[in-house]
Amino acid sequence: MLNQTAKFKIGEIVRHRLFPFRGVIYDVDPQFANTEEWWQAIPENLRPRKDQPFYHLLAENDETHYVAYVSEQNLLPDTSGEPVEHPTVAELFTDFDGRAYVRKPGLKLN
Repeated sequence: MLNQTAKFKIGEIVRHRLFPFRGVIYDVDPQFANTEEWWQAIPENLRPRKDQPFYHLLAENDETHYVAYVSEQNLLPDTSGEPVEHPTVAELFTDFDGRAYVRKPGLKLN
């Protein structure tokens, strides 16, 4: 497996390369750390490599808010300048500068 540095940082807003959703990153795994069952459920032609960073997102689309787990290869920077409206954002972050959120001081994730 490759040893990569994450391209995106906690608090950054990103959008999915293939699907119409965006979100704020709240955690990063240096490589795939979900279940094999989750990975196998992705259609083979869309299945990402495991040897890259994977991001935990507070995600949103036009219909709902949810949590997503997305490979680095499938993310792009979101340049809209719009905040993410996910209800959990206020629990994890403070200020928003038009590109990224600031994580609350002392906040620890599992």
